[in-house]
Amino acid sequence: MKFAQQSFYAVLMFMLLGLVTAQAADRYKPFVLGSISTGDLKAKVAEVKSSLVSQGFKVLGEYEPYADTHIVIVTNNDLLKIAAANKRGGYAAVQNVSVVKSGGKVQVSYANPIYFQYAYRLKGSLEPVAQKLKNALGAQETFGSKKGLTAKKLKKYHYTFGMEYYNDPYRFKTYKNHAEAVKAVSSGLAAGKGGLGEIYRLDIPGTKMTIFGVSMKAGKDGNKYMDDAFQMGIIDFADLKHAAYLPYTIMVNDKEVEALNMRFRAAVHFPDLKMAGQNSFMKVMKSPGAIQSSMWELFGGKPKDDSESESFF
Repeated sequence: MKFAQQSFYAVLMFMLLGLVTAQAADRYKPFVLGSISTGDLKAKVAEVKSSLVSQGFKVLGEYEPYADTHIVIVTNNDLLKIAAANKRGGYAAVQNVSVVKSGGKVQVSYANPIYFQYAYRLKGSLEPVAQKLKNALGAQETFGSKKGLTAKKLKKYHYTFGMEYYNDPYRFKTYKNHAEAVKAVSSGLAAGKGGLGEIYRLDIPGTKMTIFGVSMKAGKDGNKYMDDAFQMGIIDFADLKHAAYLPYTIMVNDKEVEALNMRFRAAVHFPDLKMAGQNSFMKVMKSPGAIQSSMWELFGGKPKDDSESESFF
């Protein structure tokens, strides 16, 4: 009898250990490859939009940041519900889908909802969104990190010592009310201040949260470090393209205007990117400060402390 009890407990401990190990092994990567095919880029974009709409998504905007790259930004009721249920949930209100022609093939990829569910510290599950994206676009593999990151790691993610977390965004002006703050951002984008332009605007139902997807183009006389094409030309060098990183988001949360700090946002989308070298954060070390300064131009201001986000390191 004693031996039987010992055997039972041994088996139970083995099963519990296996469960813990399995849970610890759950790792997530920032992007999902839907498909790779041959053919025309524009035709594939049209196919992608049709497939997304058939799964209940609404197309909010489209963006061509550089040649052979097309971004489709969508939302649906699941995303809006999660966004409304979280204090800073606006960043989760949309999904970016990229269609990129590279090496003679057309890649369709999208940001991994489950990865960003944890990275943006959301209450609620984005599994329904992940399933609908899979139905619409496929899900051949996840990519963007060799080993992936655990949920625990993502919830407290930062690239390295001294770099920002999710709750350390760029903070801009505070206005008298939500409508005034939204108007300031919208007007600044319409005027192209700071080299920024509006791709879409989304007012999240039942909240005082509004998000703007913005293009960032330096132009002939602008600061190249804020430019989408310049940045991605350095950091998006792998065979599978990370173009669904774009576009950047500005959020009006009640009366306050903010945006995720690039030192968090780029790092969580490119967690394996090296600190130094030819294709590294060091090559875009001036971009966080350039983005912050460009966004401040929307409001006719500048950072209180120019050194806060001047570089990655």
